[in-house]
Amino acid sequence: MTRLELIRALPKAELHVHIEGTFEPELMFEIAQRNQIAIPYKSVEEVKQAYNFHNLQSFLDIYYAGANVLIVEQDFYDLAWAYFEKCHADHVTHTEMFFDPQTHTDRGVAFATVINGLQRACDDANSKLGISSHLIMCFLRHLTEQAAFETLEQALPFKDQIIAVGLDSSEVGHPPSKFAGVFAKAREYGFLAVAHAGEEGPAEYVWQALDLLQVNRIDHGVRSEEDPELMQRLIVEKMPLTVCPLSNLKLCVVDDMAQHNIRRLLQQGVHVTVNSDDPSYFGGYMNDNFIAIAEALDLSNDELKQLAKNSFDAAFISATEKQKWAAKIDALV
Repeated sequence: MTRLELIRALPKAELHVHIEGTFEPELMFEIAQRNQIAIPYKSVEEVKQAYNFHNLQSFLDIYYAGANVLIVEQDFYDLAWAYFEKCHADHVTHTEMFFDPQTHTDRGVAFATVINGLQRACDDANSKLGISSHLIMCFLRHLTEQAAFETLEQALPFKDQIIAVGLDSSEVGHPPSKFAGVFAKAREYGFLAVAHAGEEGPAEYVWQALDLLQVNRIDHGVRSEEDPELMQRLIVEKMPLTVCPLSNLKLCVVDDMAQHNIRRLLQQGVHVTVNSDDPSYFGGYMNDNFIAIAEALDLSNDELKQLAKNSFDAAFISATEKQKWAAKIDALV
């Protein structure tokens, strides 16, 4: 089987995807029209032109503008369902989606509206497409910890629908330590924890996520390589890194995909996984990310299979499920 054939055939789990970041321009226009909301772009092409970012913040500005058109439960359903169709095409059989309630509740959209729309799409994806999923609620790190505490309280009636809390948005200047209190409270309630760290921020942020937030996974974490002691810890603890190659390229974390360190991390024994982050903005869903690194870094079929196995191993699923998918991946030749 060729490398491309293998990528298409591999079952995959996606562990780092922002559902608001899967918002394709065509759907954005459709929902804006349906809800009679003006957006600052005259055409789908104009939106695509705006997707030239020079850093994380310039991306976030466009990201939040797009989210403004999401108002009613059906909007959130349509957003998630469009993503699940992409998963189905790329043979993503399990996904753990981030959602940012504060992006919506701060606009007056009820928490229930957001989660009910997303959950209905998750249920339909399971029954109609055979894709399992979990929801991860992220706190926006550019806001206060008090605001995060308020969001945590809003989430409690829906606790059974949310597997973990996360931390996203502008990393620089907003260390994980800022949210130690709310993460401790979330863990008391039984939520698992993940956090963005070591993308634009330093390796020190990864230490903080591990020690202060006590996370189960690190989102991004590519700058961990700058700290040999941290690298050893990640390897020994088998701490997953949810790496997003095309995102790293688009946001200039790397200047060229050939410079990306995911293969080095894999070869050193770090538990890296491949993910799409904000695929409608960053130029590709799961298979696009696999193809980009396979070609730029000359990954072997065995390395591609290991990355796919890592994704299930790092997922919040049962040991039985992990073994099932590992066996399916091993069976591909």
